[in-house]
Amino acid sequence: MDAVENEPSIDKVVDRLAARFPHVPRPHIAGVVGEEFDALSAGRIRTFIPTLAERGARVRLQSEFGIRAASD
Repeated sequence: MDAVENEPSIDKVVDRLAARFPHVPRPHIAGVVGEEFDALSAGRIRTFIPTLAERGARVRLQSEFGIRAASD
């Protein structure tokens, strides 16, 4: 997956996490999601990258802000 292929997936993940973490600034969420996508981009199986990136970002946000997501 290159950056162009990732962009719609990243946007969707950021949208979902912004809804779950309304108190966290959207640019911060986008940065965390981008880092998660980058960390997974070297993987051989790319089908699950958006799901894994979203989970990793959610866990990081929960840990960083010491709170649960709005729908958890």
